[in-house]
Amino acid sequence: MTVTETNEKKISIVLIDDHQLFREGVKRILAMEDEFEVVADGEDGSDALQLVKEYRPDVILMDINMPQMNGIEATRELTKAFPNVKVLVLSIHDDESYVTHVLKTGASGYLLKEMDAAALVEAVKVVASGGAYIHPKVTHNLIKEYRRLAAEDEEHEDSIGYREVEYRKPLHILTRRECEVLQLMTDGQSNRAIGESLYISEKTVKNHVSNILQKMNVNDRTQAVVEAIKKGYVIVR
Repeated sequence: MTVTETNEKKISIVLIDDHQLFREGVKRILAMEDEFEVVADGEDGSDALQLVKEYRPDVILMDINMPQMNGIEATRELTKAFPNVKVLVLSIHDDESYVTHVLKTGASGYLLKEMDAAALVEAVKVVASGGAYIHPKVTHNLIKEYRRLAAEDEEHEDSIGYREVEYRKPLHILTRRECEVLQLMTDGQSNRAIGESLYISEKTVKNHVSNILQKMNVNDRTQAVVEAIKKGYVIVR
């Protein structure tokens, strides 16, 4: 376990993962952001409990699969003992069952280890500010499962079977470009991928996403996508 000096002016982060090379790689990425400071890192859930008690960080980056105490157990203990601490789980699993289980323990976010540097930075900022962040690929899987369960409910209630939803583009709220961005968000694409699909910069995508959240009166991307599906603004494909 290694420890560095804290800097109260920055978003303080504790990193917990049992693979040292992975920890070092993540620390290098975070060190490139002036507003981040990795105050400590450890290799097990028990380290997390000790380090959070000592440093009271803003965000904990927590692996799931670790020896002795895994990330799910540690997250459950941490959110009970330190309600203000934000846990962002790192995982190789994109199955929706993992995500729902982790979120039930009190985690504020779920990020796949296949994420790029920009996604990691964005996730930490969102979680630190009090929001929730779920990796776009995982969000798409959750939405597909939601749609499957909704279809089963309709089949149970309607002997004719599943009735197709009438999809309506929310042009009374969003611009055409924002509708395109919202659809790609539902498809599970990251800001960078959306930019490549629409031939616009990642910064422009971020501006569109911010406008979408504000106009739809939601706090984060996940809420925006769920609301869009409920209201028929997008197609789950």
